[in-house]
Amino acid sequence: MRVKYNRVSTLGQTGNRFEADTDKYDLVLLDKVSGTVNFRDREKGRVLIDLIEKDEVKIVVAEDLSRLGRNTRDVLTTLDFFDQKGINVVVRNMGLQSRPNGEKNPIWKMVTTIMSSLHQNEIETQRHRCEVGRMVARQKGNVIFGRPTGSNESDATFINKLKNKKALEYLKKGRTLREIGKLLEMSTKTVMKVKTVAKKLEMI
Repeated sequence: MRVKYNRVSTLGQTGNRFEADTDKYDLVLLDKVSGTVNFRDREKGRVLIDLIEKDEVKIVVAEDLSRLGRNTRDVLTTLDFFDQKGINVVVRNMGLQSRPNGEKNPIWKMVTTIMSSLHQNEIETQRHRCEVGRMVARQKGNVIFGRPTGSNESDATFINKLKNKKALEYLKKGRTLREIGKLLEMSTKTVMKVKTVAKKLEMI
């Protein structure tokens, strides 16, 4: 089986940009989850892993390495799992394959390690810039983070927010608060509020 794995960061993204890939696949998987979630903790990531464990997959295609893990370590862990299972990994934006014609590509390990490290450095740099921006804003004293004091929303408005609706779906499937928080990049406190409001509205 030839499988294409895609990931977008938010529930609101459609993944339409992947339609530029007109290659034929036996299965296309799309995770709508933050890149900070480990590959094995993603819904479609687990589907792919289960298929590989059942020896039903021979080729995994991704647009770029950043789709396959939350950081350098997770990407390399994912790639190592694929390698142990004899999977040929195709990275489209690099034109690179791990096992072309069934044979290990001698430069695969070097290139993937370098590219994964560069991607992780970019994430850390962006995070640092955000923290610096927040610190400067706080020092100026004219910026308030979070919801303004006194603002309220109804239970119906809260529960119908896109991410909260997704959290409710996971709750109905029996997922734990911590699991849902990681999958959707939410605090467990917010997930607990979703559960409480849903019970109040008799939705679960």
